Amino acid sequence: MPKQEQAQAQKEDKQTAGGQAELRKVREDKRDALREAGLDPYPYKYEPSHYAAALHEAYKDIPDGTETEDSVRVAGRIMAVRNNGMFLDVQDASGKIQVFCHKGSMSADELAKLKFFDIGDIVGGEGTMRRTPRGELSVRAIKVEMLSKSLLPLPEKFHGISDIEMRYRQRYVDLIMNRESCDTLRVRSKVISLIRRHMDDMGALEVETPILHPIMGGASAKPFVTHHNALDTDFFLRVAPELYLKRLIVGGFADDVYEIGRLFRNEGISPKHNPEFTTIEGYHAYKDYFDMMDMVEGLVQKLVMEIHGSLKIPYGDYEIDFTGPWQRKSMVDLVTEESKIDFLQFETAEEALRAADDLGISVDPQSNWGQIVEAVFEELVEPKLIQPMHVIDHPLDISPLAKGHRDNPRLVERFETFVNTWEIANAFSELNDPAVQRERFAGQAAAREAGDEEAQMMDEDFVTALEYGLPPTGGWAIGIDRLVMLLTNSSNIREVICFPTLKPKK
Repeated sequence: MPKQEQAQAQKEDKQTAGGQAELRKVREDKRDALREAGLDPYPYKYEPSHYAAALHEAYKDIPDGTETEDSVRVAGRIMAVRNNGMFLDVQDASGKIQVFCHKGSMSADELAKLKFFDIGDIVGGEGTMRRTPRGELSVRAIKVEMLSKSLLPLPEKFHGISDIEMRYRQRYVDLIMNRESCDTLRVRSKVISLIRRHMDDMGALEVETPILHPIMGGASAKPFVTHHNALDTDFFLRVAPELYLKRLIVGGFADDVYEIGRLFRNEGISPKHNPEFTTIEGYHAYKDYFDMMDMVEGLVQKLVMEIHGSLKIPYGDYEIDFTGPWQRKSMVDLVTEESKIDFLQFETAEEALRAADDLGISVDPQSNWGQIVEAVFEELVEPKLIQPMHVIDHPLDISPLAKGHRDNPRLVERFETFVNTWEIANAFSELNDPAVQRERFAGQAAAREAGDEEAQMMDEDFVTALEYGLPPTGGWAIGIDRLVMLLTNSSNIREVICFPTLKPKK
């Protein structure tokens, strides 16, 4: 920012801060005046009888100008004041209701309290239901009580790019001012509830596994590290619950288990990445990745239908059609379609690297064959995957926990589900041969020693678990944050997380 603009911005900030201080002082004086009048500006309890939305539904048919004797109690935040306090717009979690404060129904003492009220205060109103001659449903108040005096004024305008950062840092203000934000986050809650009900109905057991892991594993990702003082030991915040969930299948705890919870990856932040995010991850004995495709597809379709009432939904400039069956194409075939090069013909990473270079795709020279195929896929194919698709049969090199492909030893039985260019699900036929798993872990450990911070570690206890016997198992995970982005037409993952990760203010 040029120095002149920076100076102007600092001047405006000081003016705003000064104005805020003056407004706060006025409100503090009103709070103190309430106390001097023997009224508590922060009482302990209030019992509303109805939400605003329920009143609008119950009285939707009463004519304009109708007065009733139906007594109600409402509570919420004052969002507007008109005619010197005669009309208060009170907003609760469900919507707004007008509270009508008039000398015809309120005592002089009650009317006198109105001078202490400001926009932003939380109040309770008791009275009878009416519809004004102009058609506004209202509570004709006999009493209005202060429930929480707001010391800070609400912003007059809380929309637009200039307020994005403030919206995420002060989500509570965002939720007060932007009901769209409330609606988006409520969809998130509904999605999680629907997922849990779906899994429970199919007989799966919800479990909890550790967040502090002594060994980093279950996914290729850079972990966060923390230290436990009493044990004097470093732990990793989990990047995936996979290895613990499969231990439960080994133990015969249940044939179907799942966990909904937070994962932590010490990686970049972008419109579709947050360092802590939420997934549903499930494991199912005696199943393979074909069964997981059916399961993921069915669950997502159910969620789309529950939220939208249709399998065709808008997202940005597209209409996304979740009607099944979704396409299933191998990663290598998709790369071949876009590049006109069959990477399966290359026996070595060096050959594949040259082919990627010829395509103008920059790849780390230390990459193995599978990583090169993945890099070409990400560059050429991912940006075109708008409609739902299961991208199947990934390279073995990038899938250390997946079972080898039954027809091609260079591949594994793994798929990722893509929608709107995003990966929303990842699933395997799970590797259950302990000797092969130890070999895969050894390769990952060697890569980690060579500097790959995302490579997994040797987990001898997990190999021991496999030696007791893991039945044929299918496993899958869905990123709930990205799924909610799709369902709410949100362009940034921070819109669908109540409190996203932000750089601390200095």
